[in-house]
Amino acid sequence: MSAPGYPGHSPYPAPGGGYGDPNQAPPPGFNMGYNQGPPVMYQPGQGPEYGAPLVGAAPVPLVPIGIPPGLEYLAQIDQILIHQKVELLEAFIGFETNNQYEIKNNLGQKIYTAKEKNDCCTRNCCGALRSFDMKIKDNTDREVIRLIRPFRCVSCCCPCCLQEMEVQAPPGTTVGYVKQDWHPFLPKFSIQGANKETLMRLEGPCFACNCCGDVSFELKGKDETPIGRITKQWSGLLKEVFTDTDNFGIQFPLDLDVKMKAVLMGACFLIDFMFFEKVGEANQRSSVFS
Repeated sequence: MSAPGYPGHSPYPAPGGGYGDPNQAPPPGFNMGYNQGPPVMYQPGQGPEYGAPLVGAAPVPLVPIGIPPGLEYLAQIDQILIHQKVELLEAFIGFETNNQYEIKNNLGQKIYTAKEKNDCCTRNCCGALRSFDMKIKDNTDREVIRLIRPFRCVSCCCPCCLQEMEVQAPPGTTVGYVKQDWHPFLPKFSIQGANKETLMRLEGPCFACNCCGDVSFELKGKDETPIGRITKQWSGLLKEVFTDTDNFGIQFPLDLDVKMKAVLMGACFLIDFMFFEKVGEANQRSSVFS
């Protein structure tokens, strides 16, 4: 039996007419079956205004080997923005609720959402030190990352039992850890892989509080060369005084492993809770060195 499309079988137009004629140019926008230009992957759940491929565009390639499902978009970007959503209950009566965040690209387009999962007693009794699970979902409401923070002490005088966070992508598969390094006055963290090997380090300023300015935590490689940063952005006097909603920016190398980009997101949330979460009736910012 002849193969489809060849003499003896004619499900396609015969040569000499239509698109099968090698001497006839295809109509505008017709895809000849190969990629025309570099392949582009788009975040699931977005419409054409967010970059969905149009007719005649290069086809979306298969998921590259080694990238967890849902993290494909991270391979294309070198910075993300994290915006904490305003909780009216917290703003008016000071009752601590589960923190919620929107994770966006540098154009302000939402690529993920994150929500803390916790109980009322833990949130309001343990404050910024509370343990929690945080689910990060893509725009199709699929959970792609899970952050697990156990309860840990908070004191520069106690070098054991320091802050840490486990990062899973997808949930159930550990891809890395964020661990606080002991130091008498500087906030330092190790960014570790799945086997707890240190791959990068984060170092913040002596006083991690933003008084009318941004606060940056420097990201360094194994050779101590700066390769990025996590920045707490000044969001204005009213928001800083009356709410604990925070804005962060994360910068990292474009070719960084997407698993480590996910771990850096976890580091950003851990920093937010440790340094910028308001606690108590006085609405004071927390501090790891208090």
